[in-house]
Amino acid sequence: MINKPETTEYAPFYAGYVQRVPEGSDILMLMSAQTGALAALLNGVSDEKAMERPEAGEWNIKEVLGHLCDTERIFAYRALRISRGDSTPLAGFDQNTYVSGTQFDRRSLADLIEEFASQRKANVLCFKVLTDEESKRIGTASDAEISVRALLYCMVGHVMHHIESLKQDYRVG
Repeated sequence: MINKPETTEYAPFYAGYVQRVPEGSDILMLMSAQTGALAALLNGVSDEKAMERPEAGEWNIKEVLGHLCDTERIFAYRALRISRGDSTPLAGFDQNTYVSGTQFDRRSLADLIEEFASQRKANVLCFKVLTDEESKRIGTASDAEISVRALLYCMVGHVMHHIESLKQDYRVG
């Protein structure tokens, strides 16, 4: 079991994501379960509805999913490098630039859900074999120190954050 990281293992910016994960959770089980939860939440949402914005300037549902895919990929890459002992500082990324840098609207909602599910499955397979030592390794990303296990908790908390937003702001589910 990968224990919850100490607050010293991540920058304050990530606290909201880490704190969303309940104490004593099996992070890998949560990672696995989120793909089904996300798919179930968006079941019945049409591609047209997925392109509506809750407010001007906000992302639409397809862009939210694209953002989840991008962030999943980036956090997993960071976790992989740090878990393998790579101490090279890793650059940050601007989520808004990533979303505006492509056209998620050209893709179907089902395709975006499938991409996220595939990435998440690969990440669970990769990280389920981490040793305790590997999960506690610290690296630098976005000019701040972060542990592998903090990145895994951020991945789950980030999806939790967006599931909450999809329910509240986009009124899905």
